[in-house]
Amino acid sequence: MTWALPVIAAVLLAYAAISRRIAGTPITAPMIFTAAGLLLGARMAGLIDVHVTAEVVKLLAEVTLALVLFSDASRVNLPELRTEISLPARLLGIGLPLTIAAGFGAAVVILGDFAWPEALLLAVILAPTDAALGQAVVTLPILPSRVRQGLNVESGLNDGICVPLFLIVLAIAEAESGAIGGGAAARLVTEQIGYGIVAGVGAGAIAAMILVIAGRRDTIDPMWAQIVPVAAAALAYTVAVPVGGSGFIAAFVGGLTFGAIRHRAEDGADDPNMLDEAGDLLNAVTFIVFGAVLLGPALDHLSWAMLGYAVVSLTVVRMVPVALSMIGGQPRLPTIAFVGWFGPRGLATIVFVILILEEPGELPHEGLLLTTAIVTIALSVLAHGLSAAPLADRYATWFRNHPRPEARPAPH
Repeated sequence: MTWALPVIAAVLLAYAAISRRIAGTPITAPMIFTAAGLLLGARMAGLIDVHVTAEVVKLLAEVTLALVLFSDASRVNLPELRTEISLPARLLGIGLPLTIAAGFGAAVVILGDFAWPEALLLAVILAPTDAALGQAVVTLPILPSRVRQGLNVESGLNDGICVPLFLIVLAIAEAESGAIGGGAAARLVTEQIGYGIVAGVGAGAIAAMILVIAGRRDTIDPMWAQIVPVAAAALAYTVAVPVGGSGFIAAFVGGLTFGAIRHRAEDGADDPNMLDEAGDLLNAVTFIVFGAVLLGPALDHLSWAMLGYAVVSLTVVRMVPVALSMIGGQPRLPTIAFVGWFGPRGLATIVFVILILEEPGELPHEGLLLTTAIVTIALSVLAHGLSAAPLADRYATWFRNHPRPEARPAPH
């Protein structure tokens, strides 16, 4: 731990020095940070030697996900979203449940040692997507607006949807293994969801009203206006956890509440850039720690079955449900393939892994489950990172040469 913080800081500085040069290339920030963590971690250089169950690792991952959940949810502008709701609604309402079902089936077949709750838990852990791993796909203006927005909204909302599912399935898996009783599991889930919602609504509403009222009266400094949503995410999380609620549900609901009130009031306050910047910084540190603390040890236990499941999870388990969800929407095959491929696994899955590791030994095949999830994340970081920029460019060129109203190019 002595050298962990200065080494992480040095990695961040080194990346900052070349960040503009590598923008738009197949080399992405998560790839660099994960590789740096792997090389500098305990299994190799030994400079980032932090135990996976250390409180600092858990805190880092939880704070990062809370900020990202709040930020993503606060951007949901329902009036604007209604004009392009079809694709994200299909991906979330049809594709996500089918992805979990397909992941469950694949886990039963490929990783046969699992009890059914463990197979379902792995499927839920790997269901949420992370747009940051293929950022070119959701940021390039040459891509069709409907596709960009659809993938961005899906990534922003499926984390929040999967959090309560994860809590429910984890409680079922622990009850099935005898770690906790069935009644205790049901009560735990109810409290985490209920208290999380209450804390999130309260924190989001308070923060939004501060910005609305202070903005109209011109009593808030622009810098502090950007601090408000960061404080709101922290308030939602820290109020929910001590009373038994889920801090992640609180952060997500808080972001939804915060964004809904601000959009309705049209208060004109500055966009919460500080929230995004804080999230990006912590996200970078999380991937460094992921490479050093999780990926290094996981590679020691890698098997062909785990690698096979990772490949299936990133291809068949994602792409077939996406294709089924888009039936009736009249998309063309390249659009279906493009949307299906870009379902990278990232931050939410890392946090779910750490939450399970926090209380080790409560699942019969915990090592198999966690190693498979970690390897899938690593493979996603590599495959989606390398393919994001070139495939986005090829798809944009194809769409420009074959125009049709299935999606509109973004305005220039």
